[in-house]
Amino acid sequence: MKNEIEKTKVIKTEKPEMPRITGAYRTRSIQVPEEIYQASGIVINGRRIKSVIFSTDIAIIRNCNADAVLAVYPFTPQQVISHTIITAASMPVFCGIGGGLTGGLRSAVIAKDAEAQGAFGVVVNAPFSTETIRAINEVIDIPIISTVVKEETDFEAAIDAGVSIFNISAAENTAELVKKVRSLYPKFPIIATGGPTAETILKTIRAGANVISYTPPTTAEFFKEIMTKYRNE
Repeated sequence: MKNEIEKTKVIKTEKPEMPRITGAYRTRSIQVPEEIYQASGIVINGRRIKSVIFSTDIAIIRNCNADAVLAVYPFTPQQVISHTIITAASMPVFCGIGGGLTGGLRSAVIAKDAEAQGAFGVVVNAPFSTETIRAINEVIDIPIISTVVKEETDFEAAIDAGVSIFNISAAENTAELVKKVRSLYPKFPIIATGGPTAETILKTIRAGANVISYTPPTTAEFFKEIMTKYRNE
């Protein structure tokens, strides 16, 4: 006799609505675009990260729902700045340690200090040499994130030197560059700028980005909106 095989019926159930709780004084905050949650994310030391906020403004960092902070700024990195941001932030912080103005031994010292302060990773800017990345990799045990701004980048050399994550920021060409890197390295972690709209964010995710970098409005823009409201009232 043939054994009868019972077919299991798959019952689709609606996803339960997620409860949201906030305080009376924290209703005004920066929410990253919902489209970012479609990214796969990167797990770093047990923490899953899908969104990073590109800011060094402590008021914004304390009033946003991003998973992490990308603390990179156009000046020579200073330990007092990284320490202040890490202390104030309620989420992991990736600290810039140089690139254009700063490099060599100084960047390695700053990277080691950032790890001691509690940084989740360090960010090196595009002009960084592989020799400096290799020196940094010798003294820290947190990810080295390399910012990529153009297609003519020696990705293999960067990976060999110790880079753990690429941070792709190529303006309107970001999605295309993400797609190229993903074709070369199918499983390599990628952070990328999402652009100004839901469509550009989704395009970047579909190209292969694991994490989206979001640039928030400035405090001046927020004040303008609030003050206009107060004047009208």
